[in-house]
Amino acid sequence: MIRLPRSAWSDLAVLSLLSLLGIAGFETAFGDLDFLAAAIAGIAVGTAAALAGTVWRLGVLTTVLLAFAAYFLLGSPFTMPDAALLGFLPSVATLSGLALGAVHGWADVVTIGAPVEAPYYVAAVPYFAAWLVSLVVAMLVLRWLPGRRTPARSAVVLAGPVLLFLSGILLGTGEAFFAGVRGVAFAAIALVWLAWRRGAAVEATGEGARRLRRRKLAGSAAVVAGAVVVGAVAGLALAPAASERFVLRDRIVPPFDPLQFASPLAGFRNYTKDLAEEPLFRVSGLEPGDVVRLATMDSYTGRLWNVAGPGDAADGGYTIVGSTLPAPELASLGGSREIEVAVVAYDDVWLPTVGYGSRLELLDEGTSDRRGDLRYDADAGTGVLTSGAAEGARYRLESRIQRVPDDDDLVDTPVARLDAPEVENLPDVVAAKAEEYAGDATSPIEQLRAIERALKTSGFLSHGLASDLVPSRAGHGADRLIELFTRSQMVGDEEQYAAAMALMARHLGYPARVVMGFAPDVPEDAADAADAADPDEVEVIGSDVTAWVEVPFEGVGWIPFRPTPDQVDVPQEQTPKPKSEPQPQVRQPPRAEHVEDDLLTTVEIDDTDEEDRDRPFEVPGWVWVTLASVGVPAAVALLPVLVIALLKRRRRERRRSGPNERQAAGAWEELVDRYAELGLDPPERASRLQSARSLERQLAEQGLPVPGGEGDGVRLATLAATIDRDVFGGADVSGEAVARRWTEADAAAAAVSLAAGRLRRFVARYRFRRGR
Repeated sequence: MIRLPRSAWSDLAVLSLLSLLGIAGFETAFGDLDFLAAAIAGIAVGTAAALAGTVWRLGVLTTVLLAFAAYFLLGSPFTMPDAALLGFLPSVATLSGLALGAVHGWADVVTIGAPVEAPYYVAAVPYFAAWLVSLVVAMLVLRWLPGRRTPARSAVVLAGPVLLFLSGILLGTGEAFFAGVRGVAFAAIALVWLAWRRGAAVEATGEGARRLRRRKLAGSAAVVAGAVVVGAVAGLALAPAASERFVLRDRIVPPFDPLQFASPLAGFRNYTKDLAEEPLFRVSGLEPGDVVRLATMDSYTGRLWNVAGPGDAADGGYTIVGSTLPAPELASLGGSREIEVAVVAYDDVWLPTVGYGSRLELLDEGTSDRRGDLRYDADAGTGVLTSGAAEGARYRLESRIQRVPDDDDLVDTPVARLDAPEVENLPDVVAAKAEEYAGDATSPIEQLRAIERALKTSGFLSHGLASDLVPSRAGHGADRLIELFTRSQMVGDEEQYAAAMALMARHLGYPARVVMGFAPDVPEDAADAADAADPDEVEVIGSDVTAWVEVPFEGVGWIPFRPTPDQVDVPQEQTPKPKSEPQPQVRQPPRAEHVEDDLLTTVEIDDTDEEDRDRPFEVPGWVWVTLASVGVPAAVALLPVLVIALLKRRRRERRRSGPNERQAAGAWEELVDRYAELGLDPPERASRLQSARSLERQLAEQGLPVPGGEGDGVRLATLAATIDRDVFGGADVSGEAVARRWTEADAAAAAVSLAAGRLRRFVARYRFRRGR
């Protein structure tokens, strides 16, 4: 065994302290200092492994293997105590978590919204970082630094703690954790240590050298004191603002794009027609007047309102979150709620929420296993489970409700200036009506209330049901909104009125957004809910669906506006019948009697010349002209169709040949090609599942039926996933399975082709897409 000198222990203590100062910057990412237990454990385990390897005279490789064994054996109680056996022994979950955290935890820290609480292995990130740096630094101090004591070598050893300090900045948030105090302390300790190491290099040169060392230390102390003062002043004067700090989470777009899903507002009529009486989910903890938020849409393309993509979102967008949800930047929060949602017939990715959430816990086992699929937009107050929330899902949400001040209190309050996505294809009639309804109002709240009041009092409500007196077409594209304002009466429902008012507000320069949700009838007291199984539980059905508009006011938050009228009795248009006018009588002439003379016989005279009689038969010229004028265009039109039909037949026969798994893949390729020939735009170089989601979104946007959307057939995503299993699963694919894949693909293509209309089917006959 080797006995370590006193200077080695001092070096290890100083460098461990510097490492701890550096890794403390992780506080802004984790939200508290609980992660320091894992960080301190990492420093201790890494340093102890290096010490053991040096004392026992182990080689470098053996020391590293020892350090890895200590990393996995001792890390469980400090990083994942809930998953450890008896709270401190390693288990399969903790061992895999320590490995996953070291590799993937870094990406989770910069993509999950602060505070980072998921996935379960995320505490392994500070543990691994501290362990790795301490192991390398301690081995350098014990094995490399004593060989030649120079300031350059000491500076190299400092690189480890400096990297930890930088990682705390890059992995944190815009709000620094005592940046000035930590930075000055780090610099002071490092400079003093370097000066001490420099003085130690001449320790064996006698009394004069010791006096020289003392002078150097005194001089270094003076330099450090000056550096502390200068650094503190410069830090206060030149420190960047929180919005200007360079942190990785602000430069990395979270791996979620809401545009891969259909616009929630596009399916509004599905709730009012097909699911009107269907229980969607049950909610407990609601109070009278509460509304359930489903999705917030702030991007308009001229065809529909949709959730803005990552590059267009005015707020931070959807980020991966743990149980603790980030707070909104613009909100004035009031009363608190603690609700519990149990999904029944609802089946979508958008999670029903209330207010702005502060904590979200997934309760059922199936959903909690997919916690990594949870995304949340703090400024929108809406959440997404990318893998979908279906029957049996349960979750608990703690939230607070936005305060809504009186209009008188908002007269002098300006609308918040946010960078909302630019509106495309705003109809002129909508802009004209916005200015007409706003009238002489001057303040933003007065203008918006005037528009809300005009729509609510001048329009009529109709969901387009058979029981409604007047038909009401679904949709909120530019053509539907033009129809809303140009008909003799404004007729529509929340989908049209909310979409129209949001566009009017955008025309006036206000960053409005459309919110879709549900407005269930919450009983005033328990007596009113005596018939329910749980008096505190409210059953939300499809007919409770609603939509409204929100506009942000500076320092207040997003204020709701509900422009949908309540009146359903639409005046009927009376079309008078034309009066019949009597016509004057006209006397008819007597009918002439013609008597045929049976004694006379008609004689046909042949005037054909002898020369013409001997001439062979010739096709008249007018026949050639007719054939040319009709036949040539017909050939030009039909021959390409015939050639393309033969090519398509050959393409299909080629895909129906070969191994069964290749035939199953051919069914998907044939489906994608047929959709492309109908005018859709399948993505290039994408997986089958990505292509399926893109095609489903395009079908929904174009008003075409999404296969499997109403229970008919199979969904494209399901078919894509099934074919992926056939191709990559490694199991034998039967001939019956191949036939079933082709039948499902043909049915999906035929359903869309039938709904696309004659014109698109006709054009598709001239298109040929050469698939893979």
